[in-house]
Amino acid sequence: MRIGIPRALLFQYYYPLWRSLFEHLGFEVVLSDKSTKSLVQKGIAVTVPEICLPIKIYNAHVINLIEKGVDYIFCPRFVHIEKGYWFCPKYIGLPELAEMTIPEAKLLVAEVDCRREDTAKLKCFLPVAKKLGVTKGQMKAALGAAAADFAYFRKLCKMGLTLDEAASVLFEGKKAEDFALPEFDTTIGLLGYVYNVYDPFISMDIIKKLRALKVNVITFDMLTEEELHRYRKTNTRDIFWTFADKLYQAAHVMIADKKVNGLIHITAFGCGPDSVVGKEIEHDFAGSGVPFMTLRIDEHTGENHLQTRIEAFTDMIKRKIRKCG
Repeated sequence: MRIGIPRALLFQYYYPLWRSLFEHLGFEVVLSDKSTKSLVQKGIAVTVPEICLPIKIYNAHVINLIEKGVDYIFCPRFVHIEKGYWFCPKYIGLPELAEMTIPEAKLLVAEVDCRREDTAKLKCFLPVAKKLGVTKGQMKAALGAAAADFAYFRKLCKMGLTLDEAASVLFEGKKAEDFALPEFDTTIGLLGYVYNVYDPFISMDIIKKLRALKVNVITFDMLTEEELHRYRKTNTRDIFWTFADKLYQAAHVMIADKKVNGLIHITAFGCGPDSVVGKEIEHDFAGSGVPFMTLRIDEHTGENHLQTRIEAFTDMIKRKIRKCG
């Protein structure tokens, strides 16, 4: 049996867990193709225009997997992974969104409602086990192995590897030292949900572009949970969306502890939580003196525009460093 996994939304963050889980259960994992303009257009064509770009891209990847002839498409429903913190409505209703938009999609739905960052709790995956015809014991054993792989993956990220680099170490036989950072003279905190930072269509390979400018990049997924929780009690306001909170806390850590020279927030047009948390970061840390820039991306954003803004921002920071140094 072939299980399809869309390269969209939380794919980069949880792909190691998902791939490991299904392979330990004895199924073949099929990934959708990487985002391109032509692929994304298929999702835009079938999705209501008012919804955010990441959902349009998700639908495009579902269509791509249907074209590949998979038996099921894995579509988890994320509710929460920590008490008091929730995912935004598009995650909670994702299976219904996909089914209503693309009725021919055969979805495999996990109900992620737990208190585990790795989501590897048996009750969340019992609907998957039932649909695939595997026993509770088989699912429990596969989840244990997948959780171990996910823990190693997150360890690699905390060493400074990007999510893509860490996944290639886990699954492609590469070594962490193969990704030694180039020389850099500036450090920038890159804030953004994993699909905004790592999807090649949305971010246009922003990490690669920044590194080419001799900029060291820190993302929230490179920080430990201990770091991300360090300043929560001192917050002047609470943020109840899971990954929006991670971005806010990451900004605090990057400024206070990592001493970044600047912050870039990359966000997709139409994202409700981002429209709030981006302004909160800009307002709450304005007194730090750390330059802050928002890059708002939609399906019409051009690569030249993005490149120009990145170059101008980093050039400003480097001139500031030279002047103060």
